[in-house]
Amino acid sequence: MKEVKIETHLKVYDSINDLPQNIQELMTFASQARLNAYAPYSKFLVGAAILLDNDEVVTGNNQENACYPSGLCAERTAIYYAGSKYPKSKMLKLAIIAGSQEGQTNRPIPPCGSCRQAILEYEIKQDSDIEIYFMGTTGKVIQSHSLSNLFPLGFDRSFL
Repeated sequence: MKEVKIETHLKVYDSINDLPQNIQELMTFASQARLNAYAPYSKFLVGAAILLDNDEVVTGNNQENACYPSGLCAERTAIYYAGSKYPKSKMLKLAIIAGSQEGQTNRPIPPCGSCRQAILEYEIKQDSDIEIYFMGTTGKVIQSHSLSNLFPLGFDRSFL
């Protein structure tokens, strides 16, 4: 038997105001996208913004459905749109803001497992990391240089 240790390295900023200006702007895009989310069931709104290597910013938000599995998260909405509209562009940075309509959310909320899997697929496709920033509606912001910090044992094509 061999024990394996997996470490995660993240940066924690006290607020959005402590981020570099370009990331603050990306977080603003995510915040604006969040306001257009369709979440009548959970009342939990999520916005995502992706900076591409062509300097375009693509946004997405969660879209719920009465048939719950038919909905889609903000991160995947943005990722799939970026992959469709700009298939040759690399995704450099992903900003996520999430929280309830029924009060402020002051804990950083990371992408769900399905979104982590989608982000992993695009990191592999483009052969480069996607820097991820996530937060609640207020408070601290967490930065990960790559999805590998959030999803160290991801499922990829090497298993197929």
